[in-house]
Amino acid sequence: MHRTSAGISGKYARPGSDDNHPDNHTASARRGRYRQFTVRHRDNPPRPALGHNEFYHSPGACPPQNLQRRSVNLAQDFNALIKQEIMDGLVSKSYRFGDHYDGRNHGQYASSIKKYTFATKRPLNRAEQIQLMHLLQNFTATWKWNWRSLTTTLHSFTSAGVFTPHNPIDERVKHTQVALLSTLLDAIIFKCNQKAEASYIGAQGVANLLWAMAKLVDSGQERKPGLNEAVAALLPHMNAQKDQFIPQHIANLLWAMAKLVDNGQEQTPELNEAVASLLADVNAQKGNFKPQEIANLLWAMAKLVDNGQEQTPMLSRAEAVLLPHVSAQKANFKPQGIANLLWAMAKLVDNRQKRTPERNDAVAALLPHVSAQTANFKPQGIANLLWAMAKLVDNGQEQTPGLNKAVVALLPHVNTHKDQFNARGIANLLWAMAKLVDKGLERTPQLKEAVATLLPFVNAQKAHFKAQEIANLLWATAKLVDKGLERTPQFKQAVATLLPFVNAQKANFKPQEIANLLWAMAKLVDNGLEWTPQLKEAVAVLLVNPEKANLKPQEIANMLWAMAKLLDNGQEQTPGLKEAVAALLPLVNAQKDQFIPLHIANLLWAMAKLVDSGQERTPEFNEAVAALLQHVNVQKDLFNAQNIANLLWAMAKLVDNRVDNGKWIPELNKALAALLPHVNAQKDQFIPQHIANLVWAIAKLVDNGEWTSEFNEAVAALLRHVNAHKANFKPKEIANLLWATAKLGESVELNMVTSMFESLVYRISENPQLSQQEILISLWGVMVCCARLSLDSNNNNWFEKHMDDLFTRVVNTSSDNEEDQRIIAMAASWLGRACPVIPHYQTTMSKRQSEVRDQLQSGFPSLQIEEEKSLNSLPPVDLLLPDHNIVIEVQGPSHYVGGDFKTRNGSTLLKIALLQKAGFEVIEIPVNSVWNQDLMKPYIDQIKTRTGIPPQGHGSVSLKRRWADAARITADKGRQPSNHGYLTAEEQTGKPAKRKKKKPVIPSLRPWNRFHIPGKFYQR
Repeated sequence: MHRTSAGISGKYARPGSDDNHPDNHTASARRGRYRQFTVRHRDNPPRPALGHNEFYHSPGACPPQNLQRRSVNLAQDFNALIKQEIMDGLVSKSYRFGDHYDGRNHGQYASSIKKYTFATKRPLNRAEQIQLMHLLQNFTATWKWNWRSLTTTLHSFTSAGVFTPHNPIDERVKHTQVALLSTLLDAIIFKCNQKAEASYIGAQGVANLLWAMAKLVDSGQERKPGLNEAVAALLPHMNAQKDQFIPQHIANLLWAMAKLVDNGQEQTPELNEAVASLLADVNAQKGNFKPQEIANLLWAMAKLVDNGQEQTPMLSRAEAVLLPHVSAQKANFKPQGIANLLWAMAKLVDNRQKRTPERNDAVAALLPHVSAQTANFKPQGIANLLWAMAKLVDNGQEQTPGLNKAVVALLPHVNTHKDQFNARGIANLLWAMAKLVDKGLERTPQLKEAVATLLPFVNAQKAHFKAQEIANLLWATAKLVDKGLERTPQFKQAVATLLPFVNAQKANFKPQEIANLLWAMAKLVDNGLEWTPQLKEAVAVLLVNPEKANLKPQEIANMLWAMAKLLDNGQEQTPGLKEAVAALLPLVNAQKDQFIPLHIANLLWAMAKLVDSGQERTPEFNEAVAALLQHVNVQKDLFNAQNIANLLWAMAKLVDNRVDNGKWIPELNKALAALLPHVNAQKDQFIPQHIANLVWAIAKLVDNGEWTSEFNEAVAALLRHVNAHKANFKPKEIANLLWATAKLGESVELNMVTSMFESLVYRISENPQLSQQEILISLWGVMVCCARLSLDSNNNNWFEKHMDDLFTRVVNTSSDNEEDQRIIAMAASWLGRACPVIPHYQTTMSKRQSEVRDQLQSGFPSLQIEEEKSLNSLPPVDLLLPDHNIVIEVQGPSHYVGGDFKTRNGSTLLKIALLQKAGFEVIEIPVNSVWNQDLMKPYIDQIKTRTGIPPQGHGSVSLKRRWADAARITADKGRQPSNHGYLTAEEQTGKPAKRKKKKPVIPSLRPWNRFHIPGKFYQR
């Protein structure tokens, strides 16, 4: 029998080693599932059976046009292969031998096409393919062909690119491709289903056929049932011959299994059995694999795992035995092999394979060869390498100098090959650059240039992006902007291009992709992206309840964070958003043990922000908050500076919004106690935003009755860093710092307060772009600072000038907010300016206040006493002795920091100073003295003395004693009462002040201070 075969080595053509190629699908068919097209057949009349010798002719007897006697000369090259006489000879041979023809000449011709492409070092181009397909219209395979001919033909044509779809598609070419492929697959399926002795194919034949079928789908042929059936028919033959495969077969077969599965092949028991058998062979043959086979094997394992293959001990052992050979053969890997190896290791780690020392060594061994061979990587190799390095870093790989050097070496080649990246390559590259920057890679000019180079291609390739790529692209753009990338016109265009595809592909997004998309939109909006109709529509589409059972902890955290951030930036609280939040809350409690510190911090931040935006406090909400607070204490040592800042901000916001069902306040106190020591420990790590948020949070917690001695230490540690960062605080942060420091009153040393205010106030006054709310809370803070200086007899002219500047900027603005109106009224009173508003105050007579009044009335029947009077548009005073210009304030614990009856808070200090400036003497009686008649006697005696003597210059008396017997009496030395004296409630509003129903008081929290200025401007 004739055994020569052009381009075929040994019994069968060996598959060329292949690496990872872009995934694509397309298809055609003829018989069975491929019968929508037909092939032109010559009518072959019946002929007598031929003898054995006639069939197995000698090569010398063949006519000169037969290809087995022809060598491919590249000077004449392709034209010699597409002469009609060649096809006529093949048809004649088939006609002559009829059912006895074994297809050998057809196989040899197919092999010659492969040999041509091997010599030219490329597959057939579109023009060559069109010419060849015209000739192949009469190239027909039958089940009578032997295995060698079928295998050689399919393998050779596939390797040469005969079946590869080219754009634009030529319908005649497609017709012939489908028909030819159909005849080959039908013949293979028929022979596979024959008896074992009649259908013996051999180990190499199985390997070559499965490799060719995998290559078909990888090159773009659409998957059809005929192809699936052929694979299924071959698998039993593969399992039957598992002991016969050599290392090359093992590598090619595992590659083929991975590629078929990646393109939709069902993972049947037979396929799983085949994979398991091959993995066992990897271990047995571990020392015999060549470098490219090692690369293909690891790529295949990673691809199988990525498509759901169970990570069995067999797979882990196979990887473990190969990794040392990566390090040993590091100098022998080609560029594509290096790219595939790094991709495979990154993918295995990303699919929860443990990072072993062997894998770390393999990565370290390959990275220098990336830098050395940068000029030799193809576009896909560049994309895969940058993706792999980013993914490895994302999963804990150390950013060594070797890794950074490899990244820097690759970036210029992104620009060089910009026109050659496909849609997936563009998505992977932008994702990789965003991830590397997120992990600390410097934003070098080369990186910025690479990003700028790729962005225009997002628009150019928009129709080719899959759902995952759309999600990755929007995530990458959001991350890059969040890390300081300029929002260029190209950037805005790329985002605008992608948004409509979110709606178009909504059915195809996985839960992780939905979470990433919502996160990206929230980040983009937070960084200034305009709320366009396309953006609103994309958000609405994503808020449709996902398959919550499939959400991982990180996805739950990201989605709730994103919804809160969107609300914070103007998103309406639609029914869809409320339903999405309600669907996620039970999962927080269910997965509470799986959240890492970052998730806990982000979730509590989101809960606080949602409540601040009107979220209903359902039982599920309260349970989620309680569950998270428990884990703050458990993971207290693992939170970084930003986590600590977000957590304390969130706790303060939750407390300030009265979120409590009696279940989680104890947990909050434990969490506070666990976190506060870390504020001082990490004080050098806080950026300006953290400092502002932390001081705000502490002030808000103190103002709502939460107090611990660690608060003072934390505030002092933070304020010492304000001057060092003073140039870096944003206006919002300055406003919050001024408000919070003022609110903490006498708990912060006056020298520290004045030093901080002097370094920051001028930046507020000079900033023309401040919001009204920022101006108002800054104005309130400056007033408290002036009050402290005034009460301490210090000059405050410099601060009063800035107070006047701030007042001028808000005096002509209209506001219906009662708190805003009160700040304006107090500033007008301090500055002696006309008050442009008439603030409304809620008046409530406390029990202790009534007791003091009754004692005074009893002891001094003739003494005129008025209650809850608003003087000069200021907040109502407890008791007024109008004939003597004396105000008596019965001070409950809410007037003191920590309720200690010694350290007055900012609101109390401001009220006293304002009354003093208006010409009133102020006597402060701590409420704990009212509880005991013996302790009240000194105050009664003092009032008797003050009222029994005619007013003489209103000298100031300030008596400080322990809480058991202390009274505080203040007055403005030498100041005569103002001509306006005081206004009654009737004069202020025209009718008696109505009492409003009190809000319920949270257990362990102090009553709301009616003079409290809440500072509605909150940091994010």
